Amino acid sequence: MERVLFGVLGPTVAVGGGGRELALKGPRHRAVLARLIVARRRVVPVALLVEDLWAEPPAGAVGAVQTFVGALRRALEPERPPRTPARLLVTEGPGYALRAAPDAVDAWRFETALGAAADLPAPEALSTLEEALGRWRGPAYAEFAGEDWSRAERARLAELRLQAVERRAETLLALDRPADAVPDLDAHLTDHPWREDAWRLLALALYRHHRQGDALAVLRRARAVLTDQLGVDPGPALRRLESDILTQAPELNLGPRPPLTQGREAVTYAAPPRGRAQPKTAVTSPTTSAPTHPEGRGELRDQPQRPAADNAPPTESTAQLWTTAAAAYHRTVAAGARTRLDSTIGLIRNLAVTGGAGLAEARRHRTAAIAAAEEFADPELTARVIGAYDVPAIWTRADDPAAAAEIVAAAERTLAALPTTTTTATSTGTGTGTGPYDTARCRLLTTIALETRGATGPRGPAAAREAEALARRLDDPALLAFALNGTFMQSFTRAGLAPRRDGIGAELVELAARHGLVTYEVLGHLIRLQARAALGDLTGADRHAAAADRLAERHELPLVGVFTEWYGALRLSATGQPARAETAYRAAAARLAGAGMPGLERGLLPLALLCLRLAHGLPPDPEPRADWGPYRPWAEPFLLLAAGRRTRARTAVRGLPEPPHDLLYEACCALEAEAARRLGDRTALERARERLRPAAAELAGAGSGLLTLGPVERYLTDQA
Repeated sequence: MERVLFGVLGPTVAVGGGGRELALKGPRHRAVLARLIVARRRVVPVALLVEDLWAEPPAGAVGAVQTFVGALRRALEPERPPRTPARLLVTEGPGYALRAAPDAVDAWRFETALGAAADLPAPEALSTLEEALGRWRGPAYAEFAGEDWSRAERARLAELRLQAVERRAETLLALDRPADAVPDLDAHLTDHPWREDAWRLLALALYRHHRQGDALAVLRRARAVLTDQLGVDPGPALRRLESDILTQAPELNLGPRPPLTQGREAVTYAAPPRGRAQPKTAVTSPTTSAPTHPEGRGELRDQPQRPAADNAPPTESTAQLWTTAAAAYHRTVAAGARTRLDSTIGLIRNLAVTGGAGLAEARRHRTAAIAAAEEFADPELTARVIGAYDVPAIWTRADDPAAAAEIVAAAERTLAALPTTTTTATSTGTGTGTGPYDTARCRLLTTIALETRGATGPRGPAAAREAEALARRLDDPALLAFALNGTFMQSFTRAGLAPRRDGIGAELVELAARHGLVTYEVLGHLIRLQARAALGDLTGADRHAAAADRLAERHELPLVGVFTEWYGALRLSATGQPARAETAYRAAAARLAGAGMPGLERGLLPLALLCLRLAHGLPPDPEPRADWGPYRPWAEPFLLLAAGRRTRARTAVRGLPEPPHDLLYEACCALEAEAARRLGDRTALERARERLRPAAAELAGAGSGLLTLGPVERYLTDQA
């Protein structure tokens, strides 16, 4: 029998010989498999499977489970002769069990490795822990996060993963590699600030990396977090470490390992007892991962820890420069000074491109900065604060609609309060802005265009046109790039506008490359990726995806990979590989979690899977309990049809509104057309087709760069 491996540390997958991923069909097939893996080789009664799979089980639920099991058996044991007993997914008593080997499930192998690492010397423990952590592809049982049956197991595995991260850091300290421990601990605490032992390890790593001030700052931050969020004081280990750092206690330095029998106090700062410190050959920079080789480390080991001088790694110098400059700024610039707002919005803008947590924080602080600016009753200052947030935007649905509405309202108020600008006509009939507020006006109009993305009213398109015209007259490349972003956001007023967006992207790439506007160069490539995909030019889309990835890697723009990974799944679908595409979609969705873009994330995975199945002539099999987010109205007819409620499905189709003017406009129109065709509703079908006809030569939905339902032409004819 072919050996099958199972993966649940991320989306649920099964892999056969040669690394070939097995096709597991629909979400309920995967749910049955995942539920049996959770049971750990024990029997799960059919009645319990039915209860776990459906909130309200249909009449034929037991038969459906038997069908799912039969399909899984064929996928897992394709060469099993007919009418011979299954050896992997077996029937036993009242239910089924998965008799997977102890090393056949990635979660089980992870646990085994974690336990084994405790008894290994530090170098071997480190490689074991890193290999174990590398098995994680996303949250455990990622697609079943909302299921009661998975909740306890997901929580247990998540806790084990946190322990593994901390044990790896402790092992790095045992190997005298504190610099390598810092970045992961810092990221770890961003998501899990209640982990006291992680705070202790981070402070100790910083201290051993000659950053005593940063170590104390971490402990102060830990105290604030624990007090504010949990209402508790730091435990004795943290309090003792703070005292020892202040007195530069000798036991903080890495030295011979005391035996475990000396008690907890003796090993407070030691790594795993069997680990042995190895000669240090390189330090990994916390920000660049580039190896550096500081001199004189051996002589420093037993001396009081103090910041290194000329031989400090570059990142340490950068960190010290930041701390010193920030302290000087705080001392010399008055707390209520207007210049603080200018500086703050610059930091917020930079924060927005650092990753998911940074993007979410930037959104929160941005509205606060605008409110603070309005308190000065100075429209020029407010315009500067609103318009300085020129972070490129690629997705056309707002992450925070309420905040977007607040920003638009503030921009409109500020526009009305700005002094009017006179315009001088030229011999060519164009105008040249001569007033001092044209740049501010352009930025405010662009902000309105960006923050009204997806809306159907006239204000957004009008603001985008006026902003672009102003930017071209002002001949400011950065301002024009910003305005073109607003023009792109308002280029979804009807289907079939991919060629126009391709032109916007081409201008952005050329403009940004010529003037060193890296983030807008990336934006241009992503816009062209979407447009070329819509036009069926996957080779061209590939080039722009690769260019965006190269720029993102070079300039540390982690969110770009979210979009290029989703495009990779789209490409698999568009080239006739539905099984691989489904796996890729689930992996992309796991990466999207925590990316800080709820406007993109919510409802996207079930929508992509529905579109995938329709594109390839498969049963829609929509998941009724999935979070469809804003796409629920277009999924509802298929959900009702799957439940046998044809009359209600017809009512749902007839009640569909015009889709939002965004990147998924054509996809929603195609879904409406397909549902109407299945229901024989000619009125609704013709309405959807009328909207779709301008995009007749495109791939439906591919303009999103994320998903596709196949050629638009198939939804414009009566051929299924």
